Amino acid sequence: MGRFENQTVVVTGGSGGQGASHVRAYHREGAKVVIAGITQEAGAALAEELGERALAVRLDVTDEHEWTSVVATVERRFGPIAVLVNNAGVQNAAAPIEATGQDVWERTLAVNLTGTFLGIKAVVPSMRRNGGGVIVNIASTMAHGGTALYAPYVASKWALRGLTRTAALELGKDHIRVNSINPGVISTPLINEPRAAGAPAIAEFFSPEPFAVPRIGDPDDVTRLLLFVSSPDASFMTGSEIVVDGGLLLGPALREDAAA
Repeated sequence: MGRFENQTVVVTGGSGGQGASHVRAYHREGAKVVIAGITQEAGAALAEELGERALAVRLDVTDEHEWTSVVATVERRFGPIAVLVNNAGVQNAAAPIEATGQDVWERTLAVNLTGTFLGIKAVVPSMRRNGGGVIVNIASTMAHGGTALYAPYVASKWALRGLTRTAALELGKDHIRVNSINPGVISTPLINEPRAAGAPAIAEFFSPEPFAVPRIGDPDDVTRLLLFVSSPDASFMTGSEIVVDGGLLLGPALREDAAA
């Protein structure tokens, strides 16, 4: 029997690079999975691949009414929600603050921060009906420092840390745990594809070679951690910020030949 047998799990951005990895893993562990995303075609294809324990729903995470509708749909199909993974996110194109439009700032915070806030707000009543649950917010190592040219993204992820801790304090009495996972550079379209025409992808100017684990991460590196954090194995963990970055935040590792 899987760790999530017969539990209802909602993953936002569920058809993307990390999201699809999460969805497949929860499904393998016996969960009823909900693939929530603004691009419904990709989600529908993944749901068809997985079969009857999978449901694709259209969700604009910035729209509170859509959140309400999705929760109602999920409960009718699968019952109360046990796990919410707030995975949906956008990255702004690289630009200094003075060249960043207000529309870019507002859109980035709307998806990355407000979307998570609305998700927590929408699922909590369902989790209470479930007798408890787990919320995992996907943040970033950029939430632990400053990164030039990505002010909207950095600000949204820093704020997500505070939202996670506040939600954990408020919801513990309802047997709802809230944690964040902070990935480093993970091989997904967000990293491998340019954010704007003619702009370089992040992968083009990032080299993991100096770091303790000298490779770019795989979605499965995050998924394996996510399954632990949202399982009963982590029942005493809430308000935590778990970093999975291959040592990126530690800084460059001194190689033996450099110390000679």
